[in-house]
Amino acid sequence: MAKKSRDFPHLYVEGTGTSEPYKSSGRGSAKLPPERDRYAHAQFLEEAIGRALEKAQLQLKSRDAQIPTEPPGFYLEFQIKAEENEALKSLENRSKKIELVAVSQLTEPAGMVKATVFVPKSASDFFLKKIQEYRDKNTDKNKPKNQPFIARLEGVDIGTVQSLFTDEPSLFPQNEREVWWEVWLRKDRKEAFNSLTANLNLRTKPDYLSFPEHDIVLALCNLEAMAQVIKHSDAVAELRIAKDTPSFFLEMKGREQDEWVQDLANRVVNSGKQAVSICLLDSGVMQRHPLLTPGLNPPDMHTVNDNWGVNDSATWKGHGTAMAGLCLYAESLMDFLATSDPVKLLHRLESVKILPNSGTNDPDLYGAITGQGVSLPEIQDPDRRRVFCMAVTSDTQSNNRGTPTSWSAAVDQLCFNDGEFRRLIIISAGNIREDINGEDYLNINDIEPIENPGQAWNALIVGAYTEKVNIIDAKYAGWTPLAPGGELCPRSRTSVSWDGHWPIRPDVVFEGGNMAWDGQNPAESINDLGLLTTHYRPNFRMLDHISDTSSATAFASYMAARIMSEYPDFYPETVRGLIVHSAEWTSAMQAHFIATSSKRERGNFLRRYGYGVPDLDRAIKSANNDLTLIIEDKIQPFHVQKSQVTMKEMKIHKLPLPKEILEELGEATIELKITLSYFIEPNPGERGWAYRHRYPSHGFRFQVKDSLETDEMFRERINLAAREKEEDLSGNRQSDNNKWFLGPHARDFGSIHSDIWQGTAVELAAKDAIDVYPVGGWWKEKKYLNRYNAIAYYSLLVSIRVPGVEVDIYTPISNLVSLTVPLDSF
Repeated sequence: MAKKSRDFPHLYVEGTGTSEPYKSSGRGSAKLPPERDRYAHAQFLEEAIGRALEKAQLQLKSRDAQIPTEPPGFYLEFQIKAEENEALKSLENRSKKIELVAVSQLTEPAGMVKATVFVPKSASDFFLKKIQEYRDKNTDKNKPKNQPFIARLEGVDIGTVQSLFTDEPSLFPQNEREVWWEVWLRKDRKEAFNSLTANLNLRTKPDYLSFPEHDIVLALCNLEAMAQVIKHSDAVAELRIAKDTPSFFLEMKGREQDEWVQDLANRVVNSGKQAVSICLLDSGVMQRHPLLTPGLNPPDMHTVNDNWGVNDSATWKGHGTAMAGLCLYAESLMDFLATSDPVKLLHRLESVKILPNSGTNDPDLYGAITGQGVSLPEIQDPDRRRVFCMAVTSDTQSNNRGTPTSWSAAVDQLCFNDGEFRRLIIISAGNIREDINGEDYLNINDIEPIENPGQAWNALIVGAYTEKVNIIDAKYAGWTPLAPGGELCPRSRTSVSWDGHWPIRPDVVFEGGNMAWDGQNPAESINDLGLLTTHYRPNFRMLDHISDTSSATAFASYMAARIMSEYPDFYPETVRGLIVHSAEWTSAMQAHFIATSSKRERGNFLRRYGYGVPDLDRAIKSANNDLTLIIEDKIQPFHVQKSQVTMKEMKIHKLPLPKEILEELGEATIELKITLSYFIEPNPGERGWAYRHRYPSHGFRFQVKDSLETDEMFRERINLAAREKEEDLSGNRQSDNNKWFLGPHARDFGSIHSDIWQGTAVELAAKDAIDVYPVGGWWKEKKYLNRYNAIAYYSLLVSIRVPGVEVDIYTPISNLVSLTVPLDSF
């Protein structure tokens, strides 16, 4: 199919949507607790907590009097069934300073979770009294007192180091082996923790991360020493194993003649100092490479450790320099080498070295290092527009469920920043490092999860696909490309194996090259199936090749820089949204979607391919029969009413639809694509496993007016939909829900949601309003953190496409946009 001409700028809808107050109509009915033999259950729990309290008293008495301690207390571990998480609500009492610090699933027995609570000595009998009241007292409705809480408990014991450990159970340290712990501290306890570890002669690292309810530090000690820490302090909320230095797998080959490169270097025209920049957080860059010098000035090269220098190194096989070549020239480098025309660079580069020149046995807090890397170029040039590119991922798979890590949460915090000045960060999904055999490689992709920090909600996470299928090298005669054209790159990771409530990853896929296979042995990466780029040792050779999700991440960053150059004032959420919004699945990918009509199964394919392959032309320009409307707005999701934090407002956006033209098109097929993009403020910790203790500050969802709805019917439906989301109830009453390709149950994860509705033009004529409404998060649930009045920004992208029909809908919609859009009609 011929590519349609895109000659028109996207349409920016001035003004904001109409604020619609949220109307609550009461809470839904609560789930009933399990049936219990009241007295037998009370006796069982009394005996269990009695044993736990005896151990707690012995623990308190065994404290070392020479070590300064916090007010005395201890940890209790409660066991509940996963489906009975209502009990978690009652495990905290702020007035008595009882705090739920960690919640995680148990492997044995299956279907159970452990919830660890810190209890001050002054409140030692709090839970025992709750059990006794359950046994002896009734409510006004003649039900056992505290029944919703006590009946859901399966057991209780004294809390240990293992109670606070929320990483994969197999990583829990054994014997006397010292390990680096990632210690999640309760807020405002860092100084006390530092004092305690100094008294215990434990080694810690100076870098730390700070979040609304946790500070995160690294400490080196064995299990016995960590037990001393939690015995003498209430500081620790959660423990994980610190991750090793991130690593890459690259096989960089290929030589080209030096004179070709010099010829091109002489034709390159730089973009100017204040052009948009792609800032590489990587292994450094060899700036003196003649193809990189025009786009990278020495003052724009930074390092987080002065001892490392700023240049690339052999340790990382020149990864940063290879990334720089792709970020600057994308896939056009070979074409540029073969022509004689001037080459105008469209953006610049910056480099921050975040990886050492040689490996180290000590892990680092890479969230803090990433934060340092982001700040250096901003201090150097605070006014420059930039996108951050990081194809650095951890090869330690301690968490394969999608749960946020300290590193991914730090990335989310960097993107959100203070909510006013937000950043766009693009990160690779990570590569499969094991040998890949055979033609069923997609099964391997589906079980190999996205790497750390790809759990980040706000970053654009990039996977790889490939169109590279031509093998010319005679050495590989008889070999075949492992992936068919248009399929997933053999080494690209996915989120198919993640728990279903975490974000869809990757967001999109870009070209990552292919692998060659001889039919028997493990597949290999070869030059013919890779991407041409710059080599980090230009004295040795000028050109190299790179592949997999690293190259895909470079291409995504190039596209983001082009969008930012075209639309310099857009929110970072909008730039991320346009990349996702422009994406389409290849025919090879679509074959999997078409094979099933189940939206749930489509959701699994979405976790393999993301939203598809982005298109730069579509992201930047509209066509006469395929246009994009861009809306940027903000909402205050919550406020306080009668001392409770409740939903505050929604926004209704009236669409400027040319109804007469659409009605004339009648039964012609038309597509409506909507993408909602926003950033959340993170609040990490395994308490986020429970619905009441959430990782994101808030969420947004969208609803579109049905073709048969009146304005009032639409208003009533969105209030109901918002209430169902707030109360964790299922249900979607959108009458044309079957016309959405994914539907809300498949698309509403993470902080970017995109879907396509397909129907007739006459149906679309009546679908003239979109509502954006908030759903709950910790801004709402945690009133004491005082973020319930915060403002949240979002981008709403709306495309209308009339496939296969030569009709101009751009001009009439453009005319309507230029007029005063009657947003107050609601």
